Amino acid sequence: MTATSSATPATRQPVNLRRSRARRRAGRFGTYLVAVLIGLFSVFPLFWMLLTSVKPRTEIVTRDPVFWPSSFAWDRYGDVLARGFTTYLANSLFIAVTVTLIGVLVAALAGYALARFDLPLKRYLLLVVLATQMFPVVVLLIPFFAVMRRLDLLDSYTGLIVTYMSFSIPLAIWILRGFFRGIPDELEDAALVDGCTRFGAMWRIVLPLAGPGIAACAIYVFIAAWNEFLFALTFTSSDAMRTLPVALQAFIGRDATDHGAIMAASTLFTLPVVVFFLFVHRRLTEGMANGAIKG
Repeated sequence: MTATSSATPATRQPVNLRRSRARRRAGRFGTYLVAVLIGLFSVFPLFWMLLTSVKPRTEIVTRDPVFWPSSFAWDRYGDVLARGFTTYLANSLFIAVTVTLIGVLVAALAGYALARFDLPLKRYLLLVVLATQMFPVVVLLIPFFAVMRRLDLLDSYTGLIVTYMSFSIPLAIWILRGFFRGIPDELEDAALVDGCTRFGAMWRIVLPLAGPGIAACAIYVFIAAWNEFLFALTFTSSDAMRTLPVALQAFIGRDATDHGAIMAASTLFTLPVVVFFLFVHRRLTEGMANGAIKG
């Protein structure tokens, strides 16, 4: 009986180990399955947009949806480019990149100051920054138009850039302030003891560690400026100053709508955002990891 009782735990250990491994594998498989389903759910609209952009017109405007096109109308992309798409793309890229660079820089400096310095009326400044997000964009349209007309900034890059920064920087400041507050002060104090200036400590220690927050703000500011339609439609009058969201409206006519051209232009409209997201995500994540290791 002693030998039997001593052998029983030894035989149970492999069984329990196999069961735990099976549970971990099942949990991992379930996680991967959910991730794949969410990915397919997110990518399918883009895939459908791409298919629709190359479908013949008779297969787009129909009661019975056609999944796979019988022939591919790749020349539709050439027609979209011939309608001045490159000019609108250049306008949107210049405005969005400029707003992102200036907006993230201003938000980083302001967020760092609000997180690290004991400023007078600091609490009220934070409330003012947060309160700017409570106003609907439509309410600000007429005041902005009056100011831009008085400053002679209508139908110009400067007017759109200033307008876009006014409603994207406050939220970026609030986000970056939270990231800066999460970084311990001891890291900066150690850098200051080693001879760094305040700006050097911020540049070498704080900003690399706040990489995810900067990436999130950059993506938010870029997409907000890239997709903005109402101000671009109101503040621009010449065809040379149109942005891509405003240009997409030209494919919608009073009598007919060119759905294929809209999908082709929308596909080209989406590509820069995807490229920017991948570039910013990779670069700033690597910078965050390297800064944390070196620090």
